[in-house]
Amino acid sequence: MIFRIFRKELLDTLRDRRTLMTMLVIPILVFPITLNVFVEISKSYEESASKETMKIGIVGDKNQYYTEQLQQIPEAVGPKKIMVFQDSAALRKALNQDQIQLGLLVPTQAAIQRKNQTPVNLSWLLDASEVGRSERSEIYSSYFKAKAESQRLQELGLSPDQIKPLSIQTINCASEKKMVGQIAGGFLPYIFIAFGFIGCMYPAIDLFTGEKERGTIETLLTVPVSRWKILMGKMLVVVCSGMVAATCALLGLFVSIEFLDLADNKELLEVIHSILTPYFILSMFALLLPLVIFFAGLMIPIAIYAKSFKEAQSIITPLNILVVLPAMVGFFPGIALDFQTVFIPVVNVVLATKALIAGTLSWAYFLAVFALMCTLALLAISLSYRQFGKESNILN
Repeated sequence: MIFRIFRKELLDTLRDRRTLMTMLVIPILVFPITLNVFVEISKSYEESASKETMKIGIVGDKNQYYTEQLQQIPEAVGPKKIMVFQDSAALRKALNQDQIQLGLLVPTQAAIQRKNQTPVNLSWLLDASEVGRSERSEIYSSYFKAKAESQRLQELGLSPDQIKPLSIQTINCASEKKMVGQIAGGFLPYIFIAFGFIGCMYPAIDLFTGEKERGTIETLLTVPVSRWKILMGKMLVVVCSGMVAATCALLGLFVSIEFLDLADNKELLEVIHSILTPYFILSMFALLLPLVIFFAGLMIPIAIYAKSFKEAQSIITPLNILVVLPAMVGFFPGIALDFQTVFIPVVNVVLATKALIAGTLSWAYFLAVFALMCTLALLAISLSYRQFGKESNILN
C-alpha cells in the first residue's frame, strides 16, 4: 500500500513542471552553464588584457636606463607605449584619468645607487582593480630584476651558482587523494546538501499544502488506509526528489568537466575522476540519504501546518539558509571531523565527505555520523507523523 501511494504521488509530482525544473533540469544545467560562462568570460578578459596596448608613464629616468630596458622587452608580453612625465603629480593625474595604465617612479639618485652597488627602489603605480595591469607590472619587474642581477654579478666577477650556497627543496608527502580531498572536499558536499534540500522543498509543499489548497487531502484520508502509510508514501516521494536532485547536480558537474572544453584544467578533471568510484558513491549516498530524510522530516510538518502554498514557501525558504551555512564549513581549512564535530548535524556530513574523498575517514567516524543522522531522521519522521495525525492541521 505504501508503494502504491508512493507510485501515485510520484506520477503526480512528475507531472508538475515546477518540480521537474528544481529536481532535474536546474541541477543538471546549472553547473555546465555556470562553468562554461565563467571560463569563456575569463578567457575573453585574459585575451583582451594581453592584447591591450599598455601605456607606461615614467618619471625620474634621466638617462633613460629603464626606458630602454622596457623597450627591449619582447612584444609577446603585450604591446606597450612609453611616455615620459616631468613629475609624479602629472603622472598620477594621467593615471587617474586613464591616459596611462602603468606608472614607473625612478629615484633621482638611481644612477648613483647603481654605481655604488646599492639597491634601487622602483615603484609601480597602477589601478589594481583593472584586469591584467598587476600581472603586466610583475612581468616588467621580473625583467628589471633579472637584468640588474646579471649586470651586478658580471661587475663582481661572480657566477649565479656562487651566490647560491643552499638549494632547498620541498617535497609534498601527502597522497594525491588527500590533495584532491582538500580541493574538492568542501565543494562537493555543499552541492549535494544544497540541491538535496531544494529537491525536497517543492514536492513537500505540493504533496501536503498543495493538496489542502486543492481540497483533495480529505478525499485521500477517507480511503481505508492507515494514516502513517499515506505519510510514508508521500515522504518517499519527497526523499526521492531530494536524492534525484543531488544526483543530477553531480551529473551536471561531471558533464561540464568532460564535455565543455575544460580538458585543459587537468587538476579539476582529476578531482572529478578520482571521486567517481563505486566505493565513494555508495559511501556518499549512505551519508546523504538520512540527511535528505531529515530535511524531508523538517519540511513536511511545516507544509502540513501551512494554510497556503505561499505561506509554506515563505517559511521553508529561509530554512535553506540555516542548512547551507553549516555546509560551508567544508571550505574552511583546519576544521576536521573529530569527537566534537561528529555530533553537529550537516557539519558532520560535510566533514565526513571531505575525509572520505581524502581517504582519511575511519569506519568509527563514518558509523558515528551515519548513526546520528539516522537518529535525527527518525525523530524528524516522528515529528511529521505527529503533525500529520492532527485533524486541526489537515482540515484547517
